[in-house]
Amino acid sequence: MKKVLIIVGIIAVIVILVVVRKQSSSEGQSVILETLQNRSISASILASGKLTHEDEVKLSTEVVGKVAALYVKEGETVEKGQLVAQINDETPKAMVDQQRASSRMQEIAIESQKLQLANLETAWQRKKLLHDRKLIDDNTFEASTNELELARLTVKTRQASLDQSHASLSEAEKNLKKTQVFSPLAGVVTSLDIKVGEMAISSTTNVPGSSLMTIGNPETIQAQVNVDEADIANIKIGEEASIVAIGYPDQPMKGTVKEIAITAKPPTQTSTLLTFVVKIKINDTNGVKLNPGMSARAEVFTSNSSNVLAVPIQAVVEEEDRSLNSKKHIVYKFDNGIARKLVVETGIADDSYQQIRNGLSAGDRIITGPNRILRNLQDGDKVKEKTQEETNKENGKK
Repeated sequence: MKKVLIIVGIIAVIVILVVVRKQSSSEGQSVILETLQNRSISASILASGKLTHEDEVKLSTEVVGKVAALYVKEGETVEKGQLVAQINDETPKAMVDQQRASSRMQEIAIESQKLQLANLETAWQRKKLLHDRKLIDDNTFEASTNELELARLTVKTRQASLDQSHASLSEAEKNLKKTQVFSPLAGVVTSLDIKVGEMAISSTTNVPGSSLMTIGNPETIQAQVNVDEADIANIKIGEEASIVAIGYPDQPMKGTVKEIAITAKPPTQTSTLLTFVVKIKINDTNGVKLNPGMSARAEVFTSNSSNVLAVPIQAVVEEEDRSLNSKKHIVYKFDNGIARKLVVETGIADDSYQQIRNGLSAGDRIITGPNRILRNLQDGDKVKEKTQEETNKENGKK
């Protein structure tokens, strides 16, 4: 008897489901509708990056040596021209002393040679008088003349050596000055990359030198974001942007695009996408404490349109015709319980709405969902507006 009752119950359930499905099929599928109206749309492009200093410099050394002293700490404020680091200067000082001694030796040698030259000139004058009186022969007088000219050349040679020694001294003094590192701008030490006692290496053609520290002007912090190559053509200098620092997600800052890179960043091992660096000036920090290096994202508003017809972006279905290599934008209009398929011309879009340039009129009721039904709709399908009760039940299930 129990088995009979179970079988009867199953049959009853199946019959009820069939009846409900037939009724639902005859009335049409429940869909969400929205009345088409005019709206304001701001098209935008999203990009991510970080906060950087516009005025920033990485200090390095021009001479090789150990760091003898650091006069600043990370986070400390410095003035333009302030001494911030000292490289060991023992070797450059020794070179200066050596070149000074060499220069002094050359000066003494020139003085000695000039005295010798004066004596030779006096002796030559005497021999000239004797030669004119035929008291000495030509060979003797010619030898005296050659000796005098040689002395004069020696003075010039020693003067050239002195000039060379002065040049070497000047270079040694410059190298000595290079052991002192000064800040080229007023700002804050954002990073200290070396310690006292570590070796500082100057850069060469193919090898970068040691980084001592980074100094940036905190008043020139900007957002530097990477924009995909597919979107870069839509961004113009001067366009407004909204910047959000990751640490302050609820405090968007206002800015304007001030610089767009003309060359794409090369692909990396982790990404093959080409991106362009876009720098955004921050006009209003909105109370955010800006820190360089902080991750940020920016929304650049590329165009604005007010009072234009727009539908929810999910209502627009893209239909592709591969044979013609073309795409169409489709919208389904609610027409007395029937879904009418319409081809529309679209315009700009934001995160929520898509502009409709042609194909619809204000007041038209558009099917916006559910997505599973919208994607499978056909022109002429029966539909009905989803009731609030149905919506509440679905939300209750969720």
